[in-house]
Amino acid sequence: MPADPRLARWLQRVEARLEASLPPADDAPQALHAAMRHAVLGGGKRLRPMLVYAAGAALGADEDLLDAPAAAVELVHAFSLVHDDLPAMDDDDLRRGRPTVHVAFDEATAILAGDALQAQAFSLLAEETRAPHALRVAWLATLANATGAAGMCGGQALDMAGTGASLALAELERLHALKTGALIRAAVRLGALSGSNDEAVLRPLDDFAAALGLAFQIRDDLLDIEASSEQLGKTAGKDQAQAKSTYPSLLGVDGTREALARQVARMDDTLAGLGGDRGPLRALARLAVERQH
Repeated sequence: MPADPRLARWLQRVEARLEASLPPADDAPQALHAAMRHAVLGGGKRLRPMLVYAAGAALGADEDLLDAPAAAVELVHAFSLVHDDLPAMDDDDLRRGRPTVHVAFDEATAILAGDALQAQAFSLLAEETRAPHALRVAWLATLANATGAAGMCGGQALDMAGTGASLALAELERLHALKTGALIRAAVRLGALSGSNDEAVLRPLDDFAAALGLAFQIRDDLLDIEASSEQLGKTAGKDQAQAKSTYPSLLGVDGTREALARQVARMDDTLAGLGGDRGPLRALARLAVERQH
């Protein structure tokens, strides 16, 4: 089956909006601006912004309304990677095949770049005047909830606290539902809100996104032990080296593959019950769980 041509168009749209949202590297303070651009424009799967467009398409949203939330969710994702790689966090020196921001620049600049990227994400949403006021407020609330203590930051805190400990499966799932899943669920909801504010319509999409978030992380855990650093663009085997609980460490490789299959079935079942244009969501889900990096 040929790829949906909208995926390539959406990728071009979000890349253009990201470029336009970042300050020029030559403007003062140059180091901060260069670090922000290094973090955002250095490649990446762009899964989260693509989910914004795909969820919006499923509910008939105006594509022009989706550029701001698509770019905003990717800016938050970039901020999270910059801080996740810091010596005080996961202490990594490779990201997307390039030196991490604190290695390419310095630790203080990396911290400030992450802070600035997060602030820029919320500015994009607040200043998108083509969107009705109520939609902008809903976008802001969605991204804020996914980013803070009840979402991504809370998941990172659980991850740090659990390093070196043996977590139960339910604890591991909660950790990843926050650290990885919250922003994926937010991406889907940001796009969906652009087409509907009916919770009965939004709830099945949230169920799909929750399954996708877990599936994405399970695949990540498998790749960490099966792929090389060159394939991943980041340090392979890092979870095992840091004595972190992972799906393979708890379930074994075969059990982890079975867990991944259950989440794929859950996504398929949820999408089967949805109306609208489900093709791009289905394609992105497959890319997420079958990826090699």
